[in-house]
This record gives sequence, C-alpha cells and structure tokens, in this order.
Amino acid sequence: MEKIRKFFQDKDLLARTLGFELLEVGEGTAKARMTVGQMHLNAASSGHGGATFSLADFAFAAAVNSHGRLAVAIQTSISFVKAPLEGDVLTAEAREIALHPKIAVCDVAVRDQAGDLVASFQGMAYRKSRELPV
Repeated sequence: MEKIRKFFQDKDLLARTLGFELLEVGEGTAKARMTVGQMHLNAASSGHGGATFSLADFAFAAAVNSHGRLAVAIQTSISFVKAPLEGDVLTAEAREIALHPKIAVCDVAVRDQAGDLVASFQGMAYRKSRELPV
C-alpha cells in the first residue's frame, strides 16, 4: 500500500499544487488532508467547493486504485453541508462500498477539525485491465 500512497502523493500534480496530503491507503480505503488557505477561498471568503471536491476526489482515486488496477472515475456527485473557513483542516475519508471486477462505488466523507461533516461525496469508477503503474 505504501507504493500506491507514494504514487498518488508524488504523481498527482493538482493535489500537490493544492497542498493535499495522502495520509493513508488501505484496501478500498484512503484518507487525505488539506488546510484551507487563501488560495482555496472563493469570492465569499469561504472554502471553494472546487477545492473540497478535489480533496474528496483525490481520496476516492486512491481508494479505488488501491487494488493495483488502474481505475478511473465515470460518475461523481457531492453535497456540501458546511462551508469551511481559512485555517480549517479538512480530512477526506474514502471507503469502497461496492467492489466488482469492472465497477467500484465509493463514499467519501469530508470533515473539518471538529469532526463536522463538510461534504458528502459519492463516486463510481471503472476498473481497466491495466495494472496501476507504480
């Protein structure tokens, strides 16, 4: 799992640019974190939904690729329930809820440092026949 964690931490350029840290990867699970900074704010001075979505998507990608086969998103959705503020630490915890040879379904909860739910993300991924190039 360390190879997969390192693969995503090192190779996902957007995640690196946005300051995401991949904390854990397990079989069908992943945990990622970010601190909301000025670059993550929208015009209303709260955390941009795109940054929160990207964090959830990053955890989702690590979780569905944790089996070693290349998996790509084919459908995602997100519900925002609380606006994060500058300085908040967001953690996205991804958990596969359905694992099939070609399709994976994953839930991701994004929470702030108080444990409050910020967003709920659901994703579906298609597993290709190729191995993940780790």
